[in-house]
Amino acid sequence: MNKHLSRGSLLVVAGVVLYAMTATSAGNKAVRIIQTNSAGDNVHVIDPVTNKVVGVIQGIEVNHGVAVAPDGGRIYISDEADSTLDVVDSKTLKVTKRIPLSGHPNNIAVAPDGRRVYVGITQSPGGVDVIDTSSLTNIKTLPTKGTIHNPYVTPDGKYVVAGSIQAKTINVIDTQTDQTSWTLQLDRGIRPMAFAKNPDGSTKWIFVQLSDFNGFAVVDFATRKEIRRIQNPALAAGKSEVPGGPDPSHGMAVTADGKTLVVCSRLNNELYSYSIPDLKVMGGAELGGKGAAWVTLTPNGKTAYVSNAVTNDVSAVDVNSMKEIALIPVGYVPKRNTTGMLPTE
Repeated sequence: MNKHLSRGSLLVVAGVVLYAMTATSAGNKAVRIIQTNSAGDNVHVIDPVTNKVVGVIQGIEVNHGVAVAPDGGRIYISDEADSTLDVVDSKTLKVTKRIPLSGHPNNIAVAPDGRRVYVGITQSPGGVDVIDTSSLTNIKTLPTKGTIHNPYVTPDGKYVVAGSIQAKTINVIDTQTDQTSWTLQLDRGIRPMAFAKNPDGSTKWIFVQLSDFNGFAVVDFATRKEIRRIQNPALAAGKSEVPGGPDPSHGMAVTADGKTLVVCSRLNNELYSYSIPDLKVMGGAELGGKGAAWVTLTPNGKTAYVSNAVTNDVSAVDVNSMKEIALIPVGYVPKRNTTGMLPTE
């Protein structure tokens, strides 16, 4: 009887372990969080199962934006020191190529099919550089109204959405024609963005964080107009604002099921979760680090990773409970981060 129970217990444990492995890996790949360090020359790779650093990319001075190829074979990083897009082999974590850009870069985005990387150019006159990932060459610069801080590709891959702090514009570019489809000007600089989808996968809303605003705007993609502006919750009694770091609210992401928007508040030192589509606050996680600058989610949407630019660490937050579950030391002034499936062998 004891032997039978022991064997059953072992089967249960084995099942739990197998579930944990399959939830975070596929074949010889595993989910990794890639964290840039904007005042350093290295980039950290975090395992979301152990919440430990498991790899370091060296030799990229003032690294900024980061994106992972859909097949996991490459990591792309914008290099502010050399004004290049640096290509990193995901197995060796070594830089294999530096692609010259048309000007000083900020953030980057990769197309869902992996064929192009889009690089925001913050040096005047601005624009979005288009990198062909087959030839690893800079094939053109897409003109924009204003210099570009953050470019994104919509979930359906049909548009590049590029935000300008300087011109306060959202530039929407058709990826088939490389022509500007429309431009919207707001009253504040355009910071991080995220997207809500329609049932057919097309873009419904753009969530837009703004300069000097502790919250976000909602832009309707079809009508090309701002329809709401939402302020993050007021600072809790007895708490003080965090003075250092990026804009008051900087960094946001939508879970893969499209039901939850997570939003950083550097001022409040919290990560908030909002329900989609009603955009009601569901909870807030107080962060152990300070200077919330960016956030990325695991593919299952269960864990958020917030870069803390003031304290040089990353907060892992359980999205269901909105509780911080780990604080991970990284490099100097961590900002942009992303999630990707990287090879483990």
